[in-house]
Amino acid sequence: MNTTDTTQLRSRADAARYLGVAPQTLAVWACTQRYHLPLVKIGRHVKYRQSDLDAFIERNTVGGEELQ
Repeated sequence: MNTTDTTQLRSRADAARYLGVAPQTLAVWACTQRYHLPLVKIGRHVKYRQSDLDAFIERNTVGGEELQ
């Protein structure tokens, strides 16, 4: 049995706000497959897992390494 925690699912609007982009941008990315950002479709609703959003940020982080 799948035990996915649905409280960790964000709407497209919430996910866009979290990433700092417009909801339409996420729709375009999904349609064009420009970026690998998994989504969950529930009927007509599109949801994003918090863990996938965080992983997306990590994958697309450039620089920021501490100099020693």
